[in-house]
Amino acid sequence: MERKIIECVPNFSEGRDMGVIKQITDVIEMVDGVKLLDVDPGKDTNRTVVTFVGNPEAVSEAAFRSVKKASEVIDMSKHHGAHPRMGATDVCPFVPVSGVTMEETVSIAHKVAERIGNELGIPVYCYENAANKIERRNLANCRSGEYEGLRKKLSDPEWKPDFGPSEFNERSGATAVGARDFLVAFNVNLNTTSVRSANAIAYDVREKGRPEREGDKVTGKIVRDEYGEKVMIPGSLKAVKAIGWFIEEYGIAQISMNVTNISVTPVHIAFDEVCRKADERGVRVTGSELVGLIPLKSLLDAGRYFLAKQQQSSGVSDDELIRIAIRSLGLNDIHQFKPEEKIIELVMADKSEHKLIDMSLKAFMDKTASDSPAPGGGSVSAYLGALGVALGTMVANLSSHKRGWDDRWKEFSDLAEKGKTIQNSLLQMVDEDTRAFNRVMEAFSLPKKSEGEKKLRDIAIQEATKNAILVPLNVMETAFSGFELISEMVGKGNQNSISDAGVGALALRSCIKGAFLNVKINASGLNDKDFVTNVIARGEDLESKAVAAEEAILKAIDSKIKTQ
Repeated sequence: MERKIIECVPNFSEGRDMGVIKQITDVIEMVDGVKLLDVDPGKDTNRTVVTFVGNPEAVSEAAFRSVKKASEVIDMSKHHGAHPRMGATDVCPFVPVSGVTMEETVSIAHKVAERIGNELGIPVYCYENAANKIERRNLANCRSGEYEGLRKKLSDPEWKPDFGPSEFNERSGATAVGARDFLVAFNVNLNTTSVRSANAIAYDVREKGRPEREGDKVTGKIVRDEYGEKVMIPGSLKAVKAIGWFIEEYGIAQISMNVTNISVTPVHIAFDEVCRKADERGVRVTGSELVGLIPLKSLLDAGRYFLAKQQQSSGVSDDELIRIAIRSLGLNDIHQFKPEEKIIELVMADKSEHKLIDMSLKAFMDKTASDSPAPGGGSVSAYLGALGVALGTMVANLSSHKRGWDDRWKEFSDLAEKGKTIQNSLLQMVDEDTRAFNRVMEAFSLPKKSEGEKKLRDIAIQEATKNAILVPLNVMETAFSGFELISEMVGKGNQNSISDAGVGALALRSCIKGAFLNVKINASGLNDKDFVTNVIARGEDLESKAVAAEEAILKAIDSKIKTQ
């Protein structure tokens, strides 16, 4: 299951007093499940941009606490700075990173906005995707008049806040809470020092484009409309802002881009388009530079994109996709690109957790053989299933590269991708099963001296036991979906590897039967008999279908091997 991660980028109206800023960031870091990524204060703007990420619940709580602390330590009646602002926490946008939809992010923004309004008495305007009115989508509209014009603005019924009172809060001002897409700051390196050339390429690609001119495209008079505004010729990339500049440190010109919506224009598409436009102007792209962090999905998608251009299977490991993306985008051109420091999900990874799946094969075997009760049959079953599907994925990848089957590479690449998804899910369940077992043990170790403690302990045991049943059941269901891939590989894959597919089928059957043993033994300790009856029926059905699928696959393999 994809981990749920959102980002929050609040802007606070204090950029000079680091003690005040630290008080705000301290309350963010105190929330479990949140990782503070960046604190960027500006003295002239008297404003600090803070970036943190985590699961939705943790980020929501950290955002609220930071707004609350800012209302306590920042006095807007004494604030002066170069940047437009209207509140102690001026803006608080939420950004979906992985496993969370924009609709869910909007809901999160609204809930936090409501808490700010109700509990802190701060007027809140919702903007961008979280806007309740079309005219409030634009942040500049919400912030119009700034702090100095806020008292008058709040008296206008048209500008009644979305949440909180329509009363001027002299100390805290007002806050804009929004939901927006992930923004990637991305620079493309050129083999020139010419800012003019870089700007020309930037104007070619950026959504805004360049002004239309009469006659000569460079020196001609700028065309204006009836209102006196410049008539623009749009660039080729949507949701992209770009300029050209010279970086003295590197001795090169760059195209500096803000990709404001990576679901509209992915980073790899922006890069390739700059390459194309640069080539038209006799300039070469030598690589690129990522400023800040990027979601894992962006680099995985980039890896798949470049493999597809080579007509190569993309059903490879995530590590390989990342490696392909880094090389294809030239992210090592200026300085070394370290995935563990630049990819959000890897930055957030809990380094203290010792996962079974990070062990070597020998270490996993030795730990299984030790006197420790975990990992046990459930984790081993999940790993068996992952290996079984991996064999099917292997046959798909071999088939996509088979000589004479060049026109079928996409067919097998899609199948390999499907297999990779299933095997990755099963791999995660290796640790999930052990965690489920540990949760049961923790419940049994709860105190039971008083009647109240006994009741709470019994509830915890039953909840943990139910989870310990559902995890291996999920293993069964996920593993069973792998039979379709194995069957297809036996039927139309590289026939020199059908024995590997057969071993995959054997592993899947063993995985499912092994996981069902765990379902049954854990179900024996559950009081909810209706739940148990339903789960056992589902397990028996899956086990029966798995045995039949395995038999059909082995029969097909035997018939082909005998005729060869």
